[in-house]
This record gives sequence, C-alpha cells and structure tokens, in this order.
Amino acid sequence: MHRLRVNGEIRDVEADPETPLLWILRDHLGLTGTKYGCGVGACGACTSIVDGQSFRPCQHSVASTAEQDVLTIEGVEDHPVQQAWLDEDVTQCGYCQPGMIMATIALLAKHPDPTDEDVDEALRDNVCRCGTYPRIRKAIKRAVERMRAEA
Repeated sequence: MHRLRVNGEIRDVEADPETPLLWILRDHLGLTGTKYGCGVGACGACTSIVDGQSFRPCQHSVASTAEQDVLTIEGVEDHPVQQAWLDEDVTQCGYCQPGMIMATIALLAKHPDPTDEDVDEALRDNVCRCGTYPRIRKAIKRAVERMRAEA
C-alpha cells in the first residue's frame, strides 16, 4: 500500500512499488488529464508538479513519490495560465496542453517574470506536434501580465 498526496488529498493505492506514477494517476486514480505520450520522459505530455517542481510521472515509480505533493492538471483551478491558454486559443489537438500548462505553472512559480530563455529552458522537453509554440509563448506572456495585475 502506498500513501500519496495528490491534488491536496491523501490517497492510498495498492500497486507494485515500481509501477510508474503515471499509471497510478491514470489507471488507479482516474486522473486522465496527465497524458501518456512516450513513456521515456522525452515528450512532456505527462508533466505534473511534484513538490513545486516540474516532474515526469512516467519516469518515477509510485514508491519514489510517497510523502510528496503531487499536483496534476485536475488539481489546478482558475489559474491565470489556464485562462491565458484560452484567451490565446493555444489548443489545437490538445494532447500536449496539460503538460505544457503544468510546466508553465512550475516555471512561473519560480520565475514570475521569465525571460524568453527561461521559457525555452522550462519547455524544451515538452513537445507540441501541432506546432502551437508561438501561441504558447503569447499565452505565457499574457499569464505573466495577469499574475502581475492580481498581485
């Protein structure tokens, strides 16, 4: 039995300790906003936030994340990044977007006014096959402006 803290709730999960956290989130907890893309941490579709850091659950076992705070896209409500994504009409197919949003939230928590280089670094391993990168960058700038105005 593994005790996890996911989206602010304590969840007990029975699974092999080596099961990737991605499968625990999706199959055991029904949090399917965390997408399976590649399974090797190269595409970013599964990006979540663990203890404030951008995190790839496909690359970490359930046992390795015990006692940590896991935040998935389902645990994010009314965040300025989400609204900016809508305002800039970022989503095309949408598959990568939960991971992109989570990586951006983690970035802005560390760097509330990121440079283009900060954005490039934070999202370098998040792949959008539809090529919405220009809209993503505009949405990040809009989210920064919105967060500044709310502060």
